[in-house]
Amino acid sequence: MTKKIIPDSELIINPDGSVFHIHLRPDQLRDNIIVCGDPARVNMIASYFDTIEYDVQSREFHTIAGTYNGKPVMALSHGIGSDNIDIVITELDALANIDFETRTVKDKHRALNIVRIGTSGGLQPYVPVGTPVIAAKSLGFDGVLNYYAGRNENCDLEFEKKFCEFVKWNPLFAKPYVVESDPGLVEKIGCDDMVRGYTISAVGFYGPQGREVRLPLAEPELNKRIEQFEYEGGHITNYEMESAALQGMAKMMGHHAITICSIIANRVATSANPNYKTAVNDLVQTVLERLLGD
Repeated sequence: MTKKIIPDSELIINPDGSVFHIHLRPDQLRDNIIVCGDPARVNMIASYFDTIEYDVQSREFHTIAGTYNGKPVMALSHGIGSDNIDIVITELDALANIDFETRTVKDKHRALNIVRIGTSGGLQPYVPVGTPVIAAKSLGFDGVLNYYAGRNENCDLEFEKKFCEFVKWNPLFAKPYVVESDPGLVEKIGCDDMVRGYTISAVGFYGPQGREVRLPLAEPELNKRIEQFEYEGGHITNYEMESAALQGMAKMMGHHAITICSIIANRVATSANPNYKTAVNDLVQTVLERLLGD
């Protein structure tokens, strides 16, 4: 059977052999990857590495690779939003599983461990500011996964159905999709000090998360209904903007992905902590030790 050749237009490879947006070559890829939104946070994550092997930056995509506890690891920023996740996960998978010389899929699949460390707004009283929350299930309001074949086979369709019915989902919005985090990574990284919750990936920061500044909201009561929704004994715990696309695309491509967010604001209590960086630093150290420690 002849292998499909991926055209230049579908996967752009730079003249130096690196993939188009994140500017990494296949030989620079590491199996354990910590991702975050802020390019500057990559420096903070890498400050805990034993060694630094390279530092590459292109647009909002900043990567530093090295070792932690003697094990290869890389930190990579994806910027804000699910559209950037579509870019980053596709290009990481290409580095792992596409032969750049022949432009064909490799015979042997390489699986990556991808852990997103982010910040988030809490929606329940039991997730106060400073709480680390694992997106055990993530709800994508962005619609990214709906563009890919196999979406239904990798999503919790019953959750989606009950959620849309309960909150009276507006048909003008993208259809939500629900994806579980990788159970192996949850078991390895999640302990009693982390809440396992249902996380929403919104398609924006203001109106799409129920914030009203100058423009009125199309669904002003949506957040109240979201806070009341219950599925299998769990509630929607927090809002952010990337976890569903990350976990969904990774799962469909055969990788392992998880999102852990530090709660920096609680929407119910209307409280926020602008000095959240200490909590994020502590979370980074915890994740590195549990992922790559002895």
